[in-house]
Amino acid sequence: MCGIVGCVLDKKAAPTIIESIKKLEYRGYDSVGIATVTDKINLKKGSGKIKDVNNEIHLTDIDGNTGIAHVRWATHGIPTKENAHPHCDCDEKISVVHNGIIENYQELKEQLLEEGHIFKSDTDTEVIPHLIEKYMKEGQEFLVAVQSTIKRLKGSYALAIISKDEPGKIIGARNESPLIVGLADHGNFLASDVPAILKETNKVIYLDNEEIIVLTQDNVDIMDLELNKKEKNIDIITWSPEMAEKGGYDHFMLKEIHEEPQVIKDTLSESNKINEIVSNFKNFNRICFVACGTSYHASLIGEYLIETELAIPTEVILASEFEFFKKTLDDHTLVIFITQSGETADTLKALKIAKEKSETLAIVNVVGSSITREADHVIFTRAGPEIGVAATKTYLSQLICIYLLVAHMAENNELLEKLGKLSELSEELLTREEQIKEISKKYKYARDFFYIGRGFNYPTALEGALKLKEITYIHGEGYAAGELKHGPLALIEDNIPVVGLLPPGPSYAKTFSNLQEIISRGADMIILGSKDDKQIDMIEDKLLFNPVIDEILAPLLYIIDLQLLAYYISILKGIDPDKPKNLAKSVTVQ
Repeated sequence: MCGIVGCVLDKKAAPTIIESIKKLEYRGYDSVGIATVTDKINLKKGSGKIKDVNNEIHLTDIDGNTGIAHVRWATHGIPTKENAHPHCDCDEKISVVHNGIIENYQELKEQLLEEGHIFKSDTDTEVIPHLIEKYMKEGQEFLVAVQSTIKRLKGSYALAIISKDEPGKIIGARNESPLIVGLADHGNFLASDVPAILKETNKVIYLDNEEIIVLTQDNVDIMDLELNKKEKNIDIITWSPEMAEKGGYDHFMLKEIHEEPQVIKDTLSESNKINEIVSNFKNFNRICFVACGTSYHASLIGEYLIETELAIPTEVILASEFEFFKKTLDDHTLVIFITQSGETADTLKALKIAKEKSETLAIVNVVGSSITREADHVIFTRAGPEIGVAATKTYLSQLICIYLLVAHMAENNELLEKLGKLSELSEELLTREEQIKEISKKYKYARDFFYIGRGFNYPTALEGALKLKEITYIHGEGYAAGELKHGPLALIEDNIPVVGLLPPGPSYAKTFSNLQEIISRGADMIILGSKDDKQIDMIEDKLLFNPVIDEILAPLLYIIDLQLLAYYISILKGIDPDKPKNLAKSVTVQ
């Protein structure tokens, strides 16, 4: 996830562009850059946050009424000045900013290199200006060259493109990455999100997938991929600037939950890269996950998956405890480290220990972070910046990476096919948010919560309980359903809320029996299960999945309901879910 801005104004553009791009720094803060057009492309960029880069190279001190800018959340290539956007062609006549992932960039780059193009970065984006250059040198005019380029791209993109030859024009395009148009009396804008332009205008056009836009100071033309013009509605935005930064949501946590369908799509785009990593694996006789907190729960699901799909002995170790297990490592062990930030101190220490004897793989959300530079192999989760302290979309993206890894190791094409349908299913899930809000009203004053599940869904119970503890300050415990009779059942009594995870599958019958034991002791049940399950009709609070989600995939969707349940209980208790007390987003001390 990155942020882009472009504008054509009746005045110098750079000061407005930099103020606009600051409003999108929540979308990326690895690097920043700006390009404007006069009689040439004027370019300034650097790695780091906007404030620091601006203090060093004065981003607003650049002429031209037409310009584009970018804040980066690194995907391809570590955060450096060279990898910062905008990117140019060989002759520096074309400049591009991009949000998204070009999945076939390596293939395109190899072709362009053979044709003599010179690349200056490690990014996927840089193929775009070179393709446009190629087509313009073949005689195509600017717009047609952009059209030809877009038709060759596979993946997601929101683009803003300028050319030295047409200084009063920006060409934009969108596919699977957000892009909006802002209309003002003093010029027109392109941006990734409303916050960037709200100070300049409240008139917005939302672009759809596979649309191209030509923007000048006094005109906007929106077209399909065949350059047929389209009529679009103009929306009036009534948000405050703070609301706009959160996309109209009350909190970043809720916004990030609603981003999960897109995060699933983006993370699934790593499938080919993961398959390439797997193809280079040697034969392992043991796999070990190392993680903390929410990433630990994702790792537990990985353990279930690997042992059921691959029959390789697997264990999960808390990063803070890893040094006590180091003597068990050897060169036939794969150690997998999972971390959102890539900077967790305990995990970094464990990685350095593991590298002495074993092969290492990191699953990380932040490109260029310390762990990505240390591990033998790296998989990126493509969740983008997560502002809320409680992990939501980053957890789901970690799970997607784990499922892809196991599916490729097992050569399980059926599982890969099922994963491809998850984004659409998660979108359907979010339509029942009001039902979850109503259920949460009953439990504002609860002192204790219990979550139970079996097999793949036991770690989901742990993660659901953790979300509740983090942002509601209600005591929550997750248990393996079969463990209830070994002690925890003594805590179940009237009005204690219990969340039961009951997907169809081999564990259903035994889990249902455990739920019956709980109900008979007067607990309040919240059931997550299948719409086809007639046995749970007598339970009032139930969240039913349709189409039916089987046991192995349930962790990827059931968790969304549990995140929303915790969120709404937090709101009812008057707690800010984005900033829970005593917690930080990244734990960089041991």
